Amino acid sequence: MAILTYSSRQEMVEHSFHPAVAVLVPLGAIFLQINLSKVLPQAAMLDLPLIVVLFFAVGRRSPIAGTLTGALTGIAQDFFSGQDVGIFGISKSIVGYLASLLSVRIDVESLGTRLLISFFFTLLHHWIVYVIRLSLLGMDMHWRMGYELLCALMNMVVAIPVLFMLDRTKRRDHR
Repeated sequence: MAILTYSSRQEMVEHSFHPAVAVLVPLGAIFLQINLSKVLPQAAMLDLPLIVVLFFAVGRRSPIAGTLTGALTGIAQDFFSGQDVGIFGISKSIVGYLASLLSVRIDVESLGTRLLISFFFTLLHHWIVYVIRLSLLGMDMHWRMGYELLCALMNMVVAIPVLFMLDRTKRRDHR
């Protein structure tokens, strides 16, 4: 994981995306997630919308954009999946914010960094959802560490080809 120097931060590349990509990719991930989970129950362990939030958050390198991307994607996921509206919105907005902050400090384009980011932020997302359901909604839940680690591992493996496919949608903007 390479730490960026002061001069490289000035030369850092931000990415922008065509508006259709910024809207259709998260919606496509949400609908694919919902339909895959109906056909293949094990697909519920994946979180394709989270992978998309991570992609846009680290690509734009803007905490505001990362937060908004996470919030809008999470709320849409809550709405379309029948969840309590706001749970994924809160969690994904926090993850989007933190991922974009991290992208300003380290090289997020390398394979190793992408593996670590997808693994760590999947665990963080699941933990935030757990805390929200337990604390705010009063649901009786238990943290299942083995299951959560398996979900994070699965998301990490699936994230790599998805992120490389999404790389093709980037437009480069130099600061």
